[in-house]
Amino acid sequence: MNNFINNKKQLFDRWASSYDWTFPSFIYQAIHKRLISQIQLPANANVLDLGCGTGRLLNRLASHFPNLRGTGLDLSPQMLRVARQSNQHHPRLIYLEGNAESLPFAEGQFNAVFNTISFLHYPQPEKVLNEVARVLSPGGNFYLVDITADNSAFKLMANSPTGIKFYHQEQRQQLGAGAGLLCLGHYYLLGPVLLTVFAKPE
Repeated sequence: MNNFINNKKQLFDRWASSYDWTFPSFIYQAIHKRLISQIQLPANANVLDLGCGTGRLLNRLASHFPNLRGTGLDLSPQMLRVARQSNQHHPRLIYLEGNAESLPFAEGQFNAVFNTISFLHYPQPEKVLNEVARVLSPGGNFYLVDITADNSAFKLMANSPTGIKFYHQEQRQQLGAGAGLLCLGHYYLLGPVLLTVFAKPE
């Protein structure tokens, strides 16, 4: 498992310097815009972006919600270096290195948790969801954005040896329920990119 995590870390470290100039950047911009239109946050919200990459989503959230405070967590120190350099909202936004399966945060610390095109990389998704449920405050939402397995082209990719796994709507709901999270709905944001919204019961 440590080798798997180290391989992912090295992959994203290598990608970090060019990440925001390559094709995914344009895709993420469209996804983020549509995601933000679906978000409901309390005033002075404290949010976590899990697998934050270069910090683009948190910067956009902080611009849209002027009282928001946010923490970005990522496995890749090089991605975090880029995120810190482009942080337009310091000190409201901070970036930390860490593993999604063992979050370095207190119980109930965040009003919302975001995870955008990262869930497919997690070898133990149940652990990640249990951690998300732990750090969410009662009534808080988890916004899971990822490619869905409902698309036949991506089913082929899911069988590749890269450690990537896609989940269809029912699988997402089952994983969330296993962590005590309620599924509020599914929304297609862009092509096969599906947003699933979960809530932690109050």
